[in-house]
Amino acid sequence: MNKTRFHDYGTQAALLQKKRMLVIKIISILFPFLIIGGVEAGLRLFNYGHNLELFITSPQNRNYYQLNPAASLKYFSNAEIATKGNSELFKKVKDSGTLRIFVLGESTTIGYPYFHNGSFHRWLQYRLMHSCPEKHLEIINLSLTGVNSYTVAGFTKELLPYQPDAVLIYTGHNEYYGCLGTGSTDKVAGSPFLIHLVLKLREFRITQLMASALHKISTLKPASTEGAGKTRMEMMVAAQQITFGSDMYERGITQFTTNMDNTLRILDQANVPVFISNLVSTEKDLFPFISVAPDSTKYPGFNTAYQQGEQAIANGDSATALQHFMAAENSYNAHAGCNYYLGLLTLHNGDSTAAKTYFDKARDLDALRFRAPSKLNKVMLELCSKYKNAHLVDANAVFEAASAGHIIGNDLILEHVHPNLKGYALLSDVFYNTMKAQGLFKAPPETEMSFAQLQQTMPVTVIDSLSGAYKIANLKRSWPFNKTHVSDTMLISSAEEQLAYEVAFRKTSWAAALQQLYNAYNQNGDFARAATIVAAWVQEHPTETGYYEEAGNYYGKLDNTAEAIFYFKKVFGMSPSFDVARTLFVLYLKQDNASEALPYLDYAIDHNERRLNLLPVKDCLLQILELQTKAAREPANIDVLNQIAGLYYRMGNKDGAVLYVEKVLDASPGNRDALTMQSQLKKV
Repeated sequence: MNKTRFHDYGTQAALLQKKRMLVIKIISILFPFLIIGGVEAGLRLFNYGHNLELFITSPQNRNYYQLNPAASLKYFSNAEIATKGNSELFKKVKDSGTLRIFVLGESTTIGYPYFHNGSFHRWLQYRLMHSCPEKHLEIINLSLTGVNSYTVAGFTKELLPYQPDAVLIYTGHNEYYGCLGTGSTDKVAGSPFLIHLVLKLREFRITQLMASALHKISTLKPASTEGAGKTRMEMMVAAQQITFGSDMYERGITQFTTNMDNTLRILDQANVPVFISNLVSTEKDLFPFISVAPDSTKYPGFNTAYQQGEQAIANGDSATALQHFMAAENSYNAHAGCNYYLGLLTLHNGDSTAAKTYFDKARDLDALRFRAPSKLNKVMLELCSKYKNAHLVDANAVFEAASAGHIIGNDLILEHVHPNLKGYALLSDVFYNTMKAQGLFKAPPETEMSFAQLQQTMPVTVIDSLSGAYKIANLKRSWPFNKTHVSDTMLISSAEEQLAYEVAFRKTSWAAALQQLYNAYNQNGDFARAATIVAAWVQEHPTETGYYEEAGNYYGKLDNTAEAIFYFKKVFGMSPSFDVARTLFVLYLKQDNASEALPYLDYAIDHNERRLNLLPVKDCLLQILELQTKAAREPANIDVLNQIAGLYYRMGNKDGAVLYVEKVLDASPGNRDALTMQSQLKKV
């Protein structure tokens, strides 16, 4: 019996020892993770590092979200070249009836080199505001310069909780040299799985601490002059020669296809319409950056024929040049420069169809891949046919249709890929028409703004246009444009040009420059240009009622009653008040629109803070409405028109009174009542 008990105790002790060892092993395994978790918690507690979530509460107004300025740090390994986007606000609690649109993409999508109201999404915003004045709009551009489809796909994953009604995408030109691009200096070697793992790890503060420590250690080394004087464009290029069809070229295509497929699938599953544009770039007005030269032993005739073609062009002999370049092309058909010359020469001969084929091929063969290959446009077409909520925005077709010979050049593109102001307006137009065709919005015919009206009235300031021109002129002086013999001149001879120059080279801000210009216009009595500045501020700050009210006042001064009404109605919709209602009542009466004036008069009566006696005014207005109905039935009744003129005169509406006096005198030039009223009106 004792032996049995001793055996039981020994067995229990052995089992207990095994459990202890197991616990020790588990603790040993978990201990490093507990330490890491504790460090991570401590770093977050003391606000070390960056929150890399897509949105933050806006510092301007805690009821709104905006793009997190640090969101790009998740994608750029080098914080010094990481870019920041716009700070466009949208409500934390989405109002009913709001059309909320997010915009994703790269430098073209954010409107480089103009930014602000030069961007296509601002042209779109301005047009939608006017075409659908009763609709509350939130168009939030989340695009960044120097990024590609990885950022678009990553941002898309974070969008859905914020209730998008649509997502607009324009991306692809940065697929090789944007951050994480296959040919970029800012890339992660390895499979897409490894790239996504790295992106996830960058969200942790402990990873950010390690990255910061490594960066500080690297700064202890002697400073390198390798990046001195280089633009961001040049600093992000690792592989200057990516040959058409090479492994790196194909990895770029695969990367784009995978990321965009994931993006469209996520949005499709959430039933969110996505409008994705194909890509545009210059074809005929930019010589290829890098042409891959053939092996002279394998293609012995190419170099001689090519050089003879160049010499013939220099001599002005286009016919002979065409023969030599055709011979070179027949010898070796993968030279970008040769195809470009053939495009120029066949276009010179009037064959734009053949010329376009050569220009397209020259772009695809250009080994310095700042312009997306045509394959990416085919990928987007295929993906849009795959997902029911994905809609292709055919910008390429629209740009071609607007270009001579259907060949895109510098009439729409500033350098290689970025549109000029006309081009950005056109890009907004094709998005607008595609969205409208898919039923995203309905624009009443009486308020819809045409493309021609948009081009005429869009508040793009001289600061926007000139600063963009200066940036491009400076860009063309640097690599790789300085190798293609492209040059521009910057002449500064006015205060406006000086301000634009300072904005372009970051000596002052866009906001400060516009404020100076606004002050100068007011001082000089140039209220039309001052009004344009204020309208530009409305587009920049669409949540702030003060800018709308100021714009309404300016357009009222300029006797642009329709535009004044537009802005004051926006103010009333955002923050109704007695003063705004009274202003709208007066403006509608100036337009002889008594029926539209009546609701605002009723509001003013119901919210009569100043205790004004408005009932006699309403009585006159109701009489006018009754008389206008009678005048519609009896257009020859002069007495009715005189009565309306008299009522308008009693109400102090000179414009309305003049209108009806003129109607009477047109029908009866000698009418005494009308002539008497006309005499009285001239004294007012």
